Amino acid sequence: MVPHRSSHRRTRLLVTGLVAVIALWAFLSYIVLPRMWAVHMRRHPALEDAPTITHTGSGIPGDALNVALVGSEEMIVRAMLAAGWHPADPITLRSSERIALDTVFHRPYEDAPVSNLYLWGRKEDLAYEMPVGDDPKKRHHVRFWKSDKVDDSGYPLWMGAATFDVRVGLSETTGQITHHIGPDIDTDRDLVISSLQHAGRVESVEWIDGFQNPPQGRNGGGDEWHTDGRLGVATLKTAAQMAASAPATAPTSAPATGPGPSPETAPGG
Repeated sequence: MVPHRSSHRRTRLLVTGLVAVIALWAFLSYIVLPRMWAVHMRRHPALEDAPTITHTGSGIPGDALNVALVGSEEMIVRAMLAAGWHPADPITLRSSERIALDTVFHRPYEDAPVSNLYLWGRKEDLAYEMPVGDDPKKRHHVRFWKSDKVDDSGYPLWMGAATFDVRVGLSETTGQITHHIGPDIDTDRDLVISSLQHAGRVESVEWIDGFQNPPQGRNGGGDEWHTDGRLGVATLKTAAQMAASAPATAPTSAPATGPGPSPETAPGG
């Protein structure tokens, strides 16, 4: 009887193990791997060989790339404005004089220019800022560069570098007047995405781990920066998606202005 019990126990263990293996296979094959493949398929083709660092006009490493948007230029512009970001003025003698004077006299300059940084051989295509305080010395800002590659919907990827300006000073590498950034660049990366989400402009967000490796460095002004290494990629809503998600409004009737002519007596009736 003992050998019979031992054989029965082994059979039950084998059956239990087989059931566990089948369950694991089903879980991986029908749940985990399809989701991983779907994420891979959604990833924008421009991310396959995307750079991680910008450069100054002199070829010195600039700000780290930490955020990206997917959409047309019109979608980017409308979304950033809706999220409370101001487009930066171009760098001219007049705008340079104004930012210097407004910094000294603590006057607001919501559209203050940003210095040019380069990616894919050209300066930023779009630049936005969100002022902090009474002058342009401190501000959140982000630059975007448009990729040449587009996704299946025909939309390009806009690589971005989001940082926080903490003061105006001299660059440690060139000696030129520049803004110095705070070391935590994740906060402004998250601010760009959260402000767009709050404005209802984001369809989905993908986080790419290990994008910045190593996750720290220095920019062209000599400022240290550090990050958790993730790149946040926000796909923006199309005009059709925005219209579909807009709350329905009840039709309003025209205010009464007294009795009008009856259909029988109305002109042209």
